[in-house]
Amino acid sequence: MVVIAELTAFFVLALTSVTEMLHWQRSRRIAVLAFGPTGRPLWWVHLTPYMRILALTALSWGLVTLLQSDPKVFRPEEVSEGEMRNVILLLDVSPSMKLQDAGPELNLSRSRRAAELMESFFKRVVMESVRLSVVAFYTGAKPVVVNTKDVAVVKNILNDLPLHQAFENGRTQLFDGLRETAKIAKTWRVNSTTVVLISDGDTIPSTGIPKMPPSVSDVLVIGVGDIRSGKFINGYQSRQDASTLRQVAARLKATYHDGNQKHVSSAILDSMTAVVTGNRLERLGRREYALICCVGGGFLLAFIPCLLALSDFRWRPGVQVALKGQVD
Repeated sequence: MVVIAELTAFFVLALTSVTEMLHWQRSRRIAVLAFGPTGRPLWWVHLTPYMRILALTALSWGLVTLLQSDPKVFRPEEVSEGEMRNVILLLDVSPSMKLQDAGPELNLSRSRRAAELMESFFKRVVMESVRLSVVAFYTGAKPVVVNTKDVAVVKNILNDLPLHQAFENGRTQLFDGLRETAKIAKTWRVNSTTVVLISDGDTIPSTGIPKMPPSVSDVLVIGVGDIRSGKFINGYQSRQDASTLRQVAARLKATYHDGNQKHVSSAILDSMTAVVTGNRLERLGRREYALICCVGGGFLLAFIPCLLALSDFRWRPGVQVALKGQVD
């Protein structure tokens, strides 16, 4: 069935070539009337027969190809496997995340503010094209869920699930979470993963940051908790260490956002969750090329007569009328 479109295009190509040749022979007889004593039009007029042949051939091939193709409706749930986007949420679950100094009114716990930020993320991203993973870190790091499409599972994790009980007490090891994230994403497709790190920046070492694998294209570091004043926990004052989080973001070539006051902008989310599949031409199929041929061929056929009509051939046949007062 596919050959029918090619045969139709070849037949139209041959037929239009013959008709254009006959038209050219007839046009030569009246060339002086149309184009003046020289009988020669402007240089680009010689291209119009080839343009018509090309336009008709492309249009016929495109229409027959679309006639043979099955209708295609694009729905978010029909995203192909190669277009899926992976999002890893690297979540700080240390006890300091339970302190209430987050949000615009500074009346939310840091973990609750993290949940609000991710709920806003879920509302503004096409979740049908995203797989979610959650890695929790405190004195170590553990994957909670990997490659799920169920947003409800992730929301349940964010809503005060006591994940800190799965770790021993001690100092927060953010870099362990980054290592676990790199381990999970190591085998995934290149530039297919976005990492969202949410933390208050407490007790982050200055050296030893792990390197992300090629599959990670973007990292977003979100800080929660009051920047100016902190609260005491375990004998020290805890607050969002914005300068350290910015340094971590810079070393990861990431974007830092203070999530204590504002949600992440849609522009940042769109740029980080956009599907990247390399050369766009590689994604075009037979149906897409047929649409291009139909649009291009139809436009060219409609444009040629307008161009010829509006063009100045520098020849105006007829008898010149003498000016008033001019003597013959």
